[in-house]
Amino acid sequence: EAEEDCHSDLVRTDDSERSGEANLQAELQMFRAQWMFELAPGMSSSGLEPLPCRPSSRGPGLKSVDARVKQEIAKEEKAKELFLKAVEEEQNGALYEAIKFYRLAMQLVPDIEFKITYTRSPDGDGVGKRCVEDNKEDDKMADLLSEFQQQLALQESSVKLCQPEVDVSQTHISVLPMEVLMYIFRWVVSSDLDLRSLEQLSLVCRGFYICARDPEIWHQVCLKIWGRSCNKLVPYASWREMFLERPRVRFDGVYISKTKYIRQGEQSLDGFYRAWHQVEYYRYLRFFPDGQVMMLTTPEDPQSIVPRLRTKNTRTDAILLGHYRLSQETDNQTKVFAVIMKKKEEKPIDYHKYRYFRRVPVQETDHSFHVGLQLCSSGRQRFNKLVWIHHSCHITYKSTGETAVTTFDIDKMYTPLFFARVKSFTAFSEKPL
Repeated sequence: EAEEDCHSDLVRTDDSERSGEANLQAELQMFRAQWMFELAPGMSSSGLEPLPCRPSSRGPGLKSVDARVKQEIAKEEKAKELFLKAVEEEQNGALYEAIKFYRLAMQLVPDIEFKITYTRSPDGDGVGKRCVEDNKEDDKMADLLSEFQQQLALQESSVKLCQPEVDVSQTHISVLPMEVLMYIFRWVVSSDLDLRSLEQLSLVCRGFYICARDPEIWHQVCLKIWGRSCNKLVPYASWREMFLERPRVRFDGVYISKTKYIRQGEQSLDGFYRAWHQVEYYRYLRFFPDGQVMMLTTPEDPQSIVPRLRTKNTRTDAILLGHYRLSQETDNQTKVFAVIMKKKEEKPIDYHKYRYFRRVPVQETDHSFHVGLQLCSSGRQRFNKLVWIHHSCHITYKSTGETAVTTFDIDKMYTPLFFARVKSFTAFSEKPL
């Protein structure tokens, strides 16, 4: 019996040692799994490589590790959902709700922003998708003219460009001949080259769209802007494309620059302080399709000055009038050169005032200003910026014919001029294209 008891004690000790060894093996396996998870926190539980071990050594500790990994994955998925919800709220303008969702997401996973793979751009609602759709729309718009022409050609021969949707008792515009309709379109463009109104008119119907794409209208527009230098259409596909792509000055508004500087004033009588003055003034440039340009330098703000620049027959005394030309340089930069001078006002000479005095004759002179500007684009608008490259004053003495030239240094006082569209400039048509 004593031998049997001893044998049973040895068996129990052996079993306890085996169970202790199994527990130690399980703890070691759990430590390895936890270590690998900390090295790769974004790795899923299926990504963990199982260590070679006996099936009997898998204890409850390893199951708890798997449960913890699944819990971390669920937490990360929830954080992603909250973060994307915050992005959506921010795009809709609900900033308060977006901040709340951002905080909840970062409380779950602090670096959740770097773990999200966007299926669409976070900066906009389907930006990539919209770009693809825009390309498709451009291709569709390119074939829209031919499609409309085919639709009208397949109909009966007496079909008109446009037809009323409902029966009207008055005469419809579709009754007019094609020549008269095109003449009306030229009045829409007008001598001010209001192509924006022409594009709006093309949205009325298919017939108006075809008339607004008439190559002759766009050819006349290009001739007005660039003159004889646009006889060849190459490399552009159409005259309309040349108008849109080729650098040009704009006529439906004013180029404006604002300059500010500090000027030192006189010292006070007691010598304790000196006054400083902040000086502000504006420069205005208005271009016309016939090659004329107006320039005005004044401290008055645009709200009071812009209405006076609608026509060339303005009564503003300080206005300068002249002509300009566009120059395409070898460095593929478009520059604008203008020669402007003050309006000449003929004043009658009062001979009776100086009847008894011999006056010293004043030498008569003509003042003109030569201006050079580089045409640029900034932001979404095209050809809306003019940068100064040259400014000089030419004084010509009439008696001798000599000319004295004074060139001004282009410094920070010559701020760029930016274009501002003025709707009233094209509100009325004085004559057709």
